Parts: sequence; C-alpha cells; structure tokens
Amino acid sequence: MDPVRTSADASPARTGTPPTPACDAGERAAPDPRALRRERLFATATELFTERGYWATSIERICATARISVRAFYEEFESREGLLIALHNEVARAGMEAALTVLSDPAMESAATRERITALGHAFVDAVTADPAATRIAFVDIVGAGRPVDDHRLLWRTLWAEFLTGEAERAVARGEAAERDHTLAMVALIGAANELVGHWARHSPALPKEVLTAELVRHALATFGVPAGDTTTGAARARATGTHASAVPVTGPVTGPVTGTAAGPDGLDARAPGGERKETR
Repeated sequence: MDPVRTSADASPARTGTPPTPACDAGERAAPDPRALRRERLFATATELFTERGYWATSIERICATARISVRAFYEEFESREGLLIALHNEVARAGMEAALTVLSDPAMESAATRERITALGHAFVDAVTADPAATRIAFVDIVGAGRPVDDHRLLWRTLWAEFLTGEAERAVARGEAAERDHTLAMVALIGAANELVGHWARHSPALPKEVLTAELVRHALATFGVPAGDTTTGAARARATGTHASAVPVTGPVTGPVTGTAAGPDGLDARAPGGERKETR
C-alpha cells in the first residue's frame, strides 16, 4: 500500500499541458498529441520493465521501442526514475482512490470496523491488481530503484499510515479496538500489505486474487484487534452462492483532505520530493 493524496493527473508534472476547454455539444475534442505520447511511453516502459527489468532498460531503448525521441522523453520526465515514479503513482493513486471512494458511501458512515476494513481491502486489491504488469512494477520492481524513488514511496507510506491511523482511532471511539498509539502498528500493516501484493505479483497465475484479498483483510483486522469473521463482500458472497447481492458502490473520486474516513487525492506531484537527475543511459 502506498497512498496518494494527490492526483498526479492534476499536476503540471503529470500532464505537461493545461486542461482542454469544454467542447460544444456534438463536438469531439481532438486527441492531445502530448497525452498520447505520454501514454505510449507508459505502455512501452511497462512492457520493457516487465520483460527486461528496470535496471536493464535504458531511456534510449524505451524511446526507440516507443518511436519517440529522447528529447521528447525529457519533455515528459526528468529521468528514468521520474518515469518509474509516474508508473508507480498510477497504481498507488488507484488504490487510495478506491479505498476513499468505497468509504465515502453513506452506508459506511455507521458501519462496524470489520465491515469497513473488509470493504476497503477488497476495493484496494481490485484497484492495484487490475493490470498485473503494472502491479509488479509498483510492488516489486520499484524496490531499491534509487533515492528519489525511495523518497516517493516513503511519502506514500506516510499518507497511508495517517489514513489507517484515522480508521483505528474511529474503531477506538466505537469501542471496537483497544485505545493505544496505533502508528507503528499501521506502519507494520502497510509493509505487510506491500509484501502480500508483491508476492501475488510474482505468483499471480497460481495465487487467486480472492486468496490475496482474504489474507490482507484478515491481517488488517488482526492489526486493528477486530475478529475477522466473514471477510468477503456482498458481491463475493453472491458469486460464491449464486445469489444476488450488492457490493459497496464505487461512484467516483471524492475530494478533500485524507482522513481516517473519506477523502480524496489532491495535489501529490508525480515526481520524487528530492528531485531527479537526467540520465543518458
């Protein structure tokens, strides 16, 4: 887990262009060449990092494969590390937004801690494992990729720790968890979640996503001090039994500061806090 409080899409570093003005009814906006170029770099880097590994993939190879000039690459990213950070941010932001969105459902306001954490876990796992190649980059290949990348991951861990500590404090207030400082417990939970998802990314063909989700939810509830009980959502139970049930709806991003309840991403730069150097490898 590594939260994003920012939408990388909202920052100049993420888009490189101002928002496109609204079109008249019936008019379709022309594709943004720079946005298409950026998406091509994302897709190419994801493929090459997955096949060859991050360290064995140079900027020149990425550009040659994507048929984009090195100069154009540097118009989008300050370095190869900057590209890796942007790829990680896509997955991390999806995970945080999914968690915040599911908890923004009015039904979650009065829900028990077990129900909230179960719904949160299912939403998070579904979001960060949507593209197995991107999951591997964000949870496996990014480890040990350099100081700027480590700083970026630390920022995400800090945001997730604040978010989950808020959930723990809510559980304490409801009498569903023991009163104590939960900060270190949440740091440990984030590390465990990262390792579980990374393990799934390495072994996904043999490890069903449902098994990963159930284990993550059980671990989270144990960290909160809440009995696990049934860790499946209504939708998962419906698939298992053949009956109809509704999962917690995901209705779109929520705005506002990150708290222990519901909030949304707002303003995390896709670049690492410490800055990056340009590479010519």
